[in-house]
Amino acid sequence: MFRKLRRIRQALSTSDCAAILKKGTSGVLTLSGDDGYPYAVPLSYVYDGSALYFHGAKAGHKLDAIRRDCRASFCVIDQDQIIPEKYTTYFRSVIVFGRMRILEEGTEKRAAIEKLAARYSPDEDEAARQSEIDREYSRLCMMALSIEHMTGKQAIELVRDQGEK
Repeated sequence: MFRKLRRIRQALSTSDCAAILKKGTSGVLTLSGDDGYPYAVPLSYVYDGSALYFHGAKAGHKLDAIRRDCRASFCVIDQDQIIPEKYTTYFRSVIVFGRMRILEEGTEKRAAIEKLAARYSPDEDEAARQSEIDREYSRLCMMALSIEHMTGKQAIELVRDQGEK
């Protein structure tokens, strides 16, 4: 169902892909938008080892697209260093494929927003985070991307550098 990476030497391991998702703070979610056009939207996220979680408003293009077709991809760029003298970039990125779900009221939605809050406000004390979540909860939509396939790739120059170490 999913294509194999053509340049296999440049493939990142599953553990490297997971590390990039853990470290990253934003990426681009791509859905099937209006009239068959792709819809790509940059989002902050949190990764828990098996799914990605996002937050947003309770209405809009993103939710309409998810309700129409839940299949999605999400791309995180870990590195993009321009090397002008070589006419290239030293890149490292991960693409996740899966299905989106809108999390309804309840424990799953609450757990997702708590993960996101802890990720982006790690130094905030628990009571303050809970207070902010309580204040925004009724206006908040949480979404999950269940991972079906994940692939990562890096520039061949980075592969060569790793081989020399």
